[in-house]
This record gives sequence, structure tokens and C-alpha cells, in this order.
Amino acid sequence: MAPPSTTRRERERDLVAATRALFDERGVQDAPMEEIARAVGINKALIYRVFASKEELFVLTVTLYLDELRENALEPHEGLEDALDRFTRFCLRYPAFLDCALSLMRRPAEDLREAVGEGTWLRLGASMSACLAPLARILAEEGVDDPDFTANRIYTQVLGTMHLARIGLGVREEAPGVPGAFPLDPEDVRLACVADALALASRPGPTPRSRRPAASSSSRRTA
Repeated sequence: MAPPSTTRRERERDLVAATRALFDERGVQDAPMEEIARAVGINKALIYRVFASKEELFVLTVTLYLDELRENALEPHEGLEDALDRFTRFCLRYPAFLDCALSLMRRPAEDLREAVGEGTWLRLGASMSACLAPLARILAEEGVDDPDFTANRIYTQVLGTMHLARIGLGVREEAPGVPGAFPLDPEDVRLACVADALALASRPGPTPRSRRPAASSSSRRTA
């Protein structure tokens, strides 16, 4: 007989995989807990014996996307442009990843941490840092002064721009006070996104004060 911990880990893995499959098939908004439970063959109530909340299941599903992004897009690269090309194609292929990632970014960090618990919070952090690390290494190789900060900026910028590719519409003012919309080709947006990220990497701007090394007491006295 398998130990209870093994059964729990297997059930967690199956539920996360089922959630990911429903996200990819229907989108984040159309993946109710009942459908996830049905896909695994259990009662919905049993989900809450495995996960403390729906948010915890959601976050662990995001880690699955992040791990795949790292393994298939950001690690096997031939330089920054190739990594960005793979990253943006991943976003087009999995629009649910964009929804999940942007949804997490809207949550205050402490609120999310309380909702999912310390273990899941650490797993999310590990997946995110492992995903950003290859991008930061490329930037360091290209001589960017603060590659970690720039990698975070590029990651955030790509998610926002690729959401524009996902919705396929831009907004403009047709006349004073009259809004209008215009179509956007997802591939055109993707190419612009890569170009914007390359431009950011080549001109990352000054390092924020919070990231600068503290001045020594002797240098402060000299100044």
C-alpha cells in the first residue's frame, strides 16, 4: 500500500495537470472546480483536502507553465533575440499562461502569500527565479549592469505586450471624446514585442537606488 504522502503528491500532480489542460482548452475563466475534479475522477470536496484553497491550485498550475517556459523557451537559446522569440511564441501558444501570470502580478505579494501558504509561495518563487535566471545570464553575458532587474523588466514588459497580441485590438481616439478600436495582427505585435525587449536590454537605464551597493563610511566622509 502506497504511503499517504505519496498518494497525496500523486493526486496533487494529477489535479494540477488537469487544471492546466482545462486552462489550455477553455481559458482560465471557464475551468470550474467541478470540471477539474471530474477530470481526475474525484469529488470536488476532495480537492480541498489536497489544496488549502483554489488560489493554491491556481498558483501551482502557474508553476507548471513557468517550468515549461524555462525548459522549452529560455534555456535552449542562441542568444537574447532567440530567447525572446521563443518566449513570445510561448505566450501566443498558451494564452492561459498570460492570463495566469498577469493575474498573479495584480495581487499584492503579501495577500497572495497568505492565501496560498508558505510552501506554495516558495514553490512559486523557485519557479519564477529559475525562469528568470537564464534571461539574466544572457543579459550579464551582453554586459548589462543589473541583469536581474533588467530580466524582471523584460519579463513584465513581454507579458503586457503579448496580452495586446492576445486580444488583437488597439484603442485610439477617433474624435475628441469618441473612442475607436483597430485590429492588431498577433504576429506583428509579437515581433514588436521582441524589438522592444531588445531595445530595453541595450538601453536599460540607471540602476534603481534600491539596487545600488551601499556607500562605505569612508567614501561618505570623503564626499
